[in-house]
Amino acid sequence: MTIGFSELAPVSNLAKHLQYVCARRKQKEMKISVFQKAIIAVVGLALTFPAAANAQNQHSEISAQVTGFFAKDSGGNGVHQEATNSAGLLVGYRYNFNYWLAAEANYGYSRNTQIYSGLAPARIQANVHEITGAAVVKLPLGRLQPFALAGAGALVFDPTNNPGGSFAAAGQETKAAFLYGVGADYRLTHHFALRGEYRGLVYKAPSFGIASLDTDGFTHMAQPSAGIVFRF
Repeated sequence: MTIGFSELAPVSNLAKHLQYVCARRKQKEMKISVFQKAIIAVVGLALTFPAAANAQNQHSEISAQVTGFFAKDSGGNGVHQEATNSAGLLVGYRYNFNYWLAAEANYGYSRNTQIYSGLAPARIQANVHEITGAAVVKLPLGRLQPFALAGAGALVFDPTNNPGGSFAAAGQETKAAFLYGVGADYRLTHHFALRGEYRGLVYKAPSFGIASLDTDGFTHMAQPSAGIVFRF
């Protein structure tokens, strides 16, 4: 039996239709797949950006540390001066410009006794106020963040006039100081970290405005400290 071309036409049309349907289905599947990938990418970015922004927006931090004050002896003009070791408090504010650079301001407090021997032996107990500012360079290493700092400030020696630690005519005296230091933060959570650091201060030894106690020499104070940091 012979089949004519007209009889094969419906079969050919059906095949073309099936091919068309299959092609459309593949196109839709591809579109859905691309759409799904786009949605996943957008959601991923939406979740990532707030976290990154959060980290970037944590420009500020405050710290509170316990610290020690260990000053070297000073001598000159026939006078020898030394200071008793003491403990104190160091609080500060740091502003982070980026991951590696910051600026900070600190206030420290302690009380020690300045001991003089020579022309006019004396013992003067004083409250020591430390006000400093510094530039900070940081090295982010995951949870650990070492840093180094350098700056300047002032040490204010304010006599307590307590019995056994006073001297006639001793008055409040302020000494300019050069500051340097190194330390490290260890991140505990998104907002809290532990801090340990060593600060050194170079300044002229105090004389409380009394010429007979003036060594006219520089001294150095070592200030190790440890405490906690809150970032926001």
